[in-house]
Amino acid sequence: MTATETDARLVAAAGNLASLRVAITHYWFNGYGGGERVVEALAEIFPQADFFSLIAAKEHALPALRGRRLTTSFVGRIPGAKRWHRHFLPLYPIALEQFDLSAYDLVISSESGPAKGVITSPQTCHICYCHSPMRYIWDLYHESRKSMNPVTRAIFSATAHYMRLWDFSTAARVDHFVANSRYIAARIRKCYRRESAVIHPPANWTAGYISQKIDDYYLVVSRLVPYKRVDLAIEACNQLQRRLRIVGTGSEYKRLRKMAGPTVEFIGRLDEHSLQESYANCRALLFPGEEDFGIVPVEAQVHGRPVIAYGQGGVLETVIGEYADDGDAASSTGVFFQRPSSESLCEAIRRFERIEKQLRPEFIRASVERFGLERFKAEFAAFAADKMEQFAQMT
Repeated sequence: MTATETDARLVAAAGNLASLRVAITHYWFNGYGGGERVVEALAEIFPQADFFSLIAAKEHALPALRGRRLTTSFVGRIPGAKRWHRHFLPLYPIALEQFDLSAYDLVISSESGPAKGVITSPQTCHICYCHSPMRYIWDLYHESRKSMNPVTRAIFSATAHYMRLWDFSTAARVDHFVANSRYIAARIRKCYRRESAVIHPPANWTAGYISQKIDDYYLVVSRLVPYKRVDLAIEACNQLQRRLRIVGTGSEYKRLRKMAGPTVEFIGRLDEHSLQESYANCRALLFPGEEDFGIVPVEAQVHGRPVIAYGQGGVLETVIGEYADDGDAASSTGVFFQRPSSESLCEAIRRFERIEKQLRPEFIRASVERFGLERFKAEFAAFAADKMEQFAQMT
């Protein structure tokens, strides 16, 4: 789709959506990642929308929501809830169901945490943009239990069972699902027995640039939580004695810091300008976890930088890579490793270094233009306008 076609599609759809009363529900505004970027894009598509969230921390308020109506649940008023929000899992169903959305024509839930469990009227069309079914009660359930003490494990097991029943039942409250990748569409089918359209989330393609000077370091940009597998990147760079810069914070910081060798540097949070510089000047991005979509590899490629990634999940839709040396490096944007181990990642880093000079930054950058913001806005607006038209004919 050309830029002109994208603009025309967005203008046509926006005209049909402008008169609608719209509510957007998001699980929690307690950080900034791919989910929040989608909400920002939805805020641009629907300037009239009101917002609802379980929790909203002031320090993570999105600029796009300033001056907009934001309603939070009673959970956000409980001491400690903003920091330890996952511990309040049993309260989420009640909290979401207290939101009165009866006055809206269209409800869009940004789902991962949960958010789709709101109750809508028969005259309201509900579209769920699903970043992922709740991973800690579905595919990461057993992994989550292993990290808990016996008392916490017993409480979590009972709560997760109840939450799975509720989460599955709330899928029936959604009129249309949109998945952020084909990988998540398959998980929606598995968990909820529902089909979904695929609209990839937006990346800020215009903010990227190709640096003329590449520094000698590998880069990780991630929340420091277990399933991101930042430990694999640290172990690999310890073994190979490669410089590694880690951008991000999280609950795993102390453990990861203890295992880091002298070549590993923790940067913490960065402002947007400094983050763009880190992407542009790195040798390559290391992406060792299995992600639903993974906006970070796209952001690295926007700067013409290659990605060394675990070859599972949404990254297979964003990175053009090989598992061996026999591929066409000039037509690649990265390298995959097959097993979630530091040894496999070390092999991939060595393979990358053998083909590094054959990779083309201009090609890498051009490969992710398809994930731009305007493309997302046009596709989602057209989808919403089409579904609203169908919904009007049925009601």
